[in-house]
Amino acid sequence: MTLDRLAARVRALPPIVADLLVVAVVGAFTTADAAVNEPGYRQADALTWALLVVSLAALACRRRWPVPVVCVTGAACAGWALHGHIGELLNLPVIVALYTVAVLGDRRRTLWTGAIAATVSGLVALKVGRDVVNPQGLPVLEMVWPLVPLLLGEVVRTRRELLAEYAARAARAEEDREREAARRVRQERVRVAREIHDILAHTVSAMTVQAGVALDALDAAPEVSRQAMTQVRASGKEAVRELRATLSVLRAAESTAPAPRLDQLDELVAGVEAGGVRVSLRRDTRGAALPAVVEATAYRIVQEALTNVVKHSAARQAAVSVTCDGGRLIVEVVDEGPPARPPAAPDSERGFGLIGMRERAVAVGGGVRHGPVPGGGFRVRAELPTEAGPPTEAGPPMTAGPPTEAGPPMTAGPPTEAGPPTEGAAP
Repeated sequence: MTLDRLAARVRALPPIVADLLVVAVVGAFTTADAAVNEPGYRQADALTWALLVVSLAALACRRRWPVPVVCVTGAACAGWALHGHIGELLNLPVIVALYTVAVLGDRRRTLWTGAIAATVSGLVALKVGRDVVNPQGLPVLEMVWPLVPLLLGEVVRTRRELLAEYAARAARAEEDREREAARRVRQERVRVAREIHDILAHTVSAMTVQAGVALDALDAAPEVSRQAMTQVRASGKEAVRELRATLSVLRAAESTAPAPRLDQLDELVAGVEAGGVRVSLRRDTRGAALPAVVEATAYRIVQEALTNVVKHSAARQAAVSVTCDGGRLIVEVVDEGPPARPPAAPDSERGFGLIGMRERAVAVGGGVRHGPVPGGGFRVRAELPTEAGPPTEAGPPMTAGPPTEAGPPMTAGPPTEAGPPTEGAAP
């Protein structure tokens, strides 16, 4: 740990300061060795000190030109040997230069440098081997020592690359986590907005219709007006309850609000019928155990489709069909709107009902199609998978054509007498 802290402090120094410090340390040891030679051999002279100065000056530029510095310091070391000056630390400058080549380069350059340095060192050893003390094995040893600093530099460089790669991976993982968190926040905001839209659009539309009925019947039929206002109050209480349950997700990690189920469609239909639109309900799931998310999606699609009937259609009748077909739940809502539908509202006044239905269906792997039907009216058809599988395409909007399996299109006409909706009743 002490060496790591020391190395970290050295790396924290400005490059020029660190280089000069290395030159000073190497110069101190090399000068001490050059000043005293083995007895009986050539002692330090002008050439010795000139080679020392050149080596140290080149070493100061080792970061910028590592390969030329190796050539200069290697030539100086060979010059000392050929000149007859023997020393243990005279090769210290070239050792530092070789380390720099490896630590600042790549593996290919390290291999080429090692091969050339070992070859040159071996040739010099063969030339001067007869004149040194204890020449046994000298060429082999002289060929090995240049490889040591190169190997050390290669290890250090590889470790730095691994640490940099780990840091980059950690940074990418952090960015991925932040993107995923942002995506989940956006997804949750869309979900909450969709829930609030479903609640408000349906309930407020029904309350508006019922309030209009109460206002029209206030003088002529007070009892009808009273019943309508009672329904308005009940709808308002239900909307407040659902809003509280939906908004609780903004205050807690998880929402405890129960998801709507298909067995609540009777209450939904009853609320729509209280506004003057007669609805026939066909519900046949064949006793299949449907996932809760699929039931909630089907309920919301029916709720939004009936809200659109109340808000945007002059229809007095609508048919709701919820049936199972193999591994799919088919949800279809058809109204008997007039053949000539009112012009589309401008973009600024359009709602998000159809968009919300499509988003809900796609979220569970299904799709939604919608469009006018022959003879007048509008159909919304959703197909939701009841088992895990690949998502289905939502498909293009429906266009006028032959009736689908939900039955022939409804035609405009006076409402017929019908009792309360029952399970299995055909639309």
